[in-house]
Amino acid sequence: MTTPKRLFPKLDRQARVIVLMSGSGSNAEVLIRASRMENSPFNICALVTDRPERCRAREIASMYHLPLVECDIFDFYRKNGESSIRLDTPRRRELRNLWNAELEKAIEPFSPDFGALAGFIPLTNLAAKLPLLNVHPGDLTATDESGRRLYTGLHHLPVEMAILDGVSGLRSSVILAQPYSGDGNSDMDSGPILGVSAPIAPKLDGAIISRLKKLYEIRIPGVTPTDRLREVADASLEELKYHGDHVIFPKVVADFSLGKYAVCGDQLYYEIDGKFEAVETIEYPENDAPKPRLI
Repeated sequence: MTTPKRLFPKLDRQARVIVLMSGSGSNAEVLIRASRMENSPFNICALVTDRPERCRAREIASMYHLPLVECDIFDFYRKNGESSIRLDTPRRRELRNLWNAELEKAIEPFSPDFGALAGFIPLTNLAAKLPLLNVHPGDLTATDESGRRLYTGLHHLPVEMAILDGVSGLRSSVILAQPYSGDGNSDMDSGPILGVSAPIAPKLDGAIISRLKKLYEIRIPGVTPTDRLREVADASLEELKYHGDHVIFPKVVADFSLGKYAVCGDQLYYEIDGKFEAVETIEYPENDAPKPRLI
């Protein structure tokens, strides 16, 4: 029998972690606070942002006395003659590779062992050089008959799709991010699912699913919606952030730092009582011990 290979080795010191963020930074703050608890197996060595003028990275770095790496992706694209950071043309994909090289160079002095994507928006192939854990507002264990993950995508999309499907509980997931190719769409939210939160009931506030579906059907592509579905998704996302993301992200980062995950082929393993067991994923309840979903 082939022995599972650890995704991250057991260390005789704290793991050095960089946290990458693009927005409000609430997940980043949760990780920073967890890292400063007694006996934490990881330490945050730097905060990284791709949009210093549009997020709270400077404020958080100052508040917690952390080094800050600013690698402004919008400024980089503008200086190279592009108005959009999308990966929809060969030139823009080439620029992403060049920007990614700058990002790699900027974090080198901190010698990170791995990174945590705490609401980091742009796709980066930093994952080819450094393990990156990504927290996602959707249950990535939910699949269709072909095995395709149902609730992938950015921003509101995973929550909206779950609500329209009538799920009784929303979950956050943490994955080991994978390198992307092309425009990144086929690689979106792939990688081993290291953990999921306990289910959180959607905040429907009296909304009727059939009516929300009709609102979704009449949306205009490219126009940011302000309809009742978006309102419901906003409320549900906020609930999921506090009772999903904020619960599981520090726990998964800690378990990863301790070398508790392994893979053999496509099969995920988790260390239980010193022995690796095949699992689908690990559920991390808010106030309880991890619950492995055994295969």
